[in-house]
Amino acid sequence: MTDRSRDALAAVTPYKVEVVQGNFISSEQVEALKAGMSRQQVRQILGTPLLSDVFHNDRWDYVFTIRRQGVEPQQRRLTLFFKGDGVERFEGDPLPSEQDFVATLDTRKRLGKVPQLEASEAQLQKFPSGKTQAAADTDANAPLPASYPPLESKR
Repeated sequence: MTDRSRDALAAVTPYKVEVVQGNFISSEQVEALKAGMSRQQVRQILGTPLLSDVFHNDRWDYVFTIRRQGVEPQQRRLTLFFKGDGVERFEGDPLPSEQDFVATLDTRKRLGKVPQLEASEAQLQKFPSGKTQAAADTDANAPLPASYPPLESKR
């Protein structure tokens, strides 16, 4: 095997499925949490917890993991502790803002300057038009027909 073919084989990698598990929790959502909030209020802000244990009814765990090809796996955790029906406290990993998280998902390569998609008048003048100006004027001023042919033929 030559070095060239070895390099070509090394460049080809199998596709790996992106795996996302749990609830993404942003720093904005955590800022909305307050001690004393009911379980229903927490559920409206954060969604249903990934882990809610029958034996630890006073604790909800929100875990988020994402595994993507070419990117280090990410895992974040947020745990809420309840006293009765209200939030007593919460703790967890530092969480990104929603905007920061979305920016990490954009893995497209930046191609540099975006090309201009509109032609200027000078650029349009370089190309001959299909009709002469006189023909274009007569088409624009032509009267509309009094009636149109039927859309379906009669049988």
